[in-house]
Amino acid sequence: MVYNFNEFLNGFCENRKIKSIPLYLFNDIKSFNSTKLISEKQKKFLTTSFTLETQHFGFFPDKEFGLGGAIAIIKKSHEPKKSLIDQAAKLSQKLPKRKWSVQFVDKFENFDKLNFILGWGLAFYNFSIKKINKSTYEKQSLCLSQCKKEISKNSLEKCFSEIRGIFLTRDLINLPPNILTPLNYEKIIKKLFKKFSPTILSYKDKQLEKNFPLVNFVGRSSENKPVLIDLQWNKNNKNNYPNIVLVGKGVTFDSGGLDIKPSNSMLLMKKDMGGSAVVLGIAYALMSINCSVNLRVILPLAENAVSEKSMRPLDVVYSRNQTPVEIGNTDAEGRLLLADSLTYCQESKIKSDFIIDFATLTGAARIALGTELPALFTNNDTLGEDIMNEGIKQIDPMWRLPLFKPYNKQLDKNNNVISSTGSSGTGGAITAALFLNRFIDKNTNWAHVDLMAWNTSSRPGFPIGGEAMGLRSIVNMIIKYCSKS
Repeated sequence: MVYNFNEFLNGFCENRKIKSIPLYLFNDIKSFNSTKLISEKQKKFLTTSFTLETQHFGFFPDKEFGLGGAIAIIKKSHEPKKSLIDQAAKLSQKLPKRKWSVQFVDKFENFDKLNFILGWGLAFYNFSIKKINKSTYEKQSLCLSQCKKEISKNSLEKCFSEIRGIFLTRDLINLPPNILTPLNYEKIIKKLFKKFSPTILSYKDKQLEKNFPLVNFVGRSSENKPVLIDLQWNKNNKNNYPNIVLVGKGVTFDSGGLDIKPSNSMLLMKKDMGGSAVVLGIAYALMSINCSVNLRVILPLAENAVSEKSMRPLDVVYSRNQTPVEIGNTDAEGRLLLADSLTYCQESKIKSDFIIDFATLTGAARIALGTELPALFTNNDTLGEDIMNEGIKQIDPMWRLPLFKPYNKQLDKNNNVISSTGSSGTGGAITAALFLNRFIDKNTNWAHVDLMAWNTSSRPGFPIGGEAMGLRSIVNMIIKYCSKS
């Protein structure tokens, strides 16, 4: 196993002996003009050397004409790509490599300060198969000593836990598929979460074939055998906290099976386990802050390959709950993994408050909403509103699509089976969600997130590659939900 997750966060200073340089953050030019934190000579240098109205930052000298510090004008915004998260990530790349002591001069809410810290931290993500030397980043860092006087320790720890959860998710998605096979994935999960002491059950081989027929049916075609992970973590043994279940699709590589993908369409298919990676990132963040929750994580892991054991279109297989499922297309394998997993997690004697599944499920969702906006489906309006509202606040949005019941007819076949894909070539994201809904009990609160889990272009803090879409919105939604319970 060649992957080790590094919890150390680059971009933040730990060595207090190194002298820091001030970084003053303002809301607007007027605030800068009236400040007494820097001298009139330094102000004049800034206004003559930098166009602050458009550049939004500048450097000023000390008495010896060395680098005395920097100012930045940052605008509060909740618009994606213009938020304080993005502004901080851009600023971290424009500033010289120094130890910066940040000070929020104007009236910034603590939420805004935390977004700035989050964006700064995200800018230092760098995936590499080879181990990266810490010293590469230590030259550029943010000292938070001033912030710690204004922001609670718990709030800062939550911010850092979100960064670590995002980095973990990105790392897992970015790993090559020959390294992140289902069984190696299992080993990585056990190593990652060992310090939290969860209970982890693994179903594989005959046990998987018997208990999770759809998961086995998808994964049996590969030499890298499938496995289902059931991870359970309780804050205490009294079971007096909300019970929440997260399910993540974990197809470690998707060839499409016998309905094989074109070569160009396979180039990103190592990311088809993105749903499982986001779920693990959420779980890692929640456990890191010891959230008041009883958390259960279900991860069906498989590789969809081509061999003499591949499933075929029009094959019929009975699911875990004995629903006969006809394979409509072997490239629509993710919903099969989720179907058995959703059935399984509802069989517990302890009823869950809600279940959320994450999956890189359909191209139809990408056609409808693009690559940057996950699609949300839910059978509970309150749960949907909580997720949507938190997504807007955290600048990590989703968009709700309907579980349009009339499309159910597309799934029903004349021979008393249900089709995995439906008979229509349109509305694919909806019919996929409706298929999953067939495996949800009427009294179960459930949400389904169909996401890209990949940045197709790069910007500061958000490089091309795996992305933890929806992680921050769900983490914060769960924290709020648990605090009210």
